[in-house]
Amino acid sequence: MDVENYKIQRGNNSTEYFLNIADFIIKIFFEDKNISNIDLLSSLDIFRTDDNKNCNLLFDLSVIELLPDISFSYKHIGTFDTGNGDTIIYAYTNGDYKFVIKDIDGNISCELLTNAIFSKCLCRLNGDVKIKRFGLNNALMMAFAFAGSLKETLLIHASSIHKDGYGYAFIAKSGTGKSTHTGLWIKNISHCDLLNDDNPIIRIIDNVPYLYGSPWSGKTPCYRNIKTKLGAITRIERAETNYIKKLKPTDAFASILPCCSTMKWDNKIYNAICNNVIKVIEKVNIYTLHCLPDKNAAIICHNQILK
Repeated sequence: MDVENYKIQRGNNSTEYFLNIADFIIKIFFEDKNISNIDLLSSLDIFRTDDNKNCNLLFDLSVIELLPDISFSYKHIGTFDTGNGDTIIYAYTNGDYKFVIKDIDGNISCELLTNAIFSKCLCRLNGDVKIKRFGLNNALMMAFAFAGSLKETLLIHASSIHKDGYGYAFIAKSGTGKSTHTGLWIKNISHCDLLNDDNPIIRIIDNVPYLYGSPWSGKTPCYRNIKTKLGAITRIERAETNYIKKLKPTDAFASILPCCSTMKWDNKIYNAICNNVIKVIEKVNIYTLHCLPDKNAAIICHNQILK
C-alpha cells in the first residue's frame, strides 16, 4: 500500500469541502464529520468555495480515523522545532512522507501521510478540539507549502500590507518587529491595510509575482482571500538609526530563502523553492531596513520602496 493508491472509504457521515487559496483549489475530505470537520478552523471560512469545476487542484487532504500501513521501508529524516511544537519526519523509499506533528506540550496532534509531490495527503487527527485544530492547521500549511513549491509558489514567513494595488512583505528573525513595522505603516501612511501577519503567499503567474492572503496568520487573525501584485520585500533589522538599502541578488537570496518553508533533503522540492526565490528576486526589489520601531522608519521605508 502507498498513499497514491489508497482508496477513500465514503459513508453516511462523510463530507468534503473545497477551498480557494491563492487561486488554487484544495479539497478536504472528512471520513466522519461527527468526529472531525471543517468547523475546526474558522480561518478557512472565507476561502471556502463551491466553484471547483475544471479546477486547478493543488492537493487533496483526507482526514481519516485510521491511517494505512505503507508497505515500504523508511528512514527518519529528523525532528524539527517549529517554534510552537515539534515535527518528526520520515521518508519512505517509494517517495511518500510521514509527518508526526506535536504541539508545544508534546501532544501528537496529527499524523500526516503524503505522496512525493504532496498532491494527495492522508491525515489522522488526535486529542481534543484544540489539539486537533492545531494539527489540521499545520497539516494544511505544510501540504500547501510543498505542493505549491512545484507550481511557482512560496509560503513565506512575513508580515505584509496592502496599499494602492500592491502588496509589501516584511521579513525578519522572530521578535525583531515585523508586525510592529506593518503596524507603523497602517498608522502613519494612508491607504494601508494588513494583508497577512505571518504567512502570506507569493505566486508567480506569467512571470509576475503576486502576493496573496492565506488562512495562516499567526497570532493575528487576518485571513483575507485577496490577490495583489508584489511590490517589494524588505528585511527588518534593529538599529540605532533608520536607513534602508537595496540588496544585491546574492544577499537578497540569502535573506529570503530562510523565510520560506523548505525541505533541504528533498532535491526536487528544495530546488523548486530556490528557483522560485530567484524568480521573485528577478522581478521585484529586495531591501534591508535598519531601523528603530518608530514612525520615521515606516516613512523612510515607504518613500524608498515605492519609488
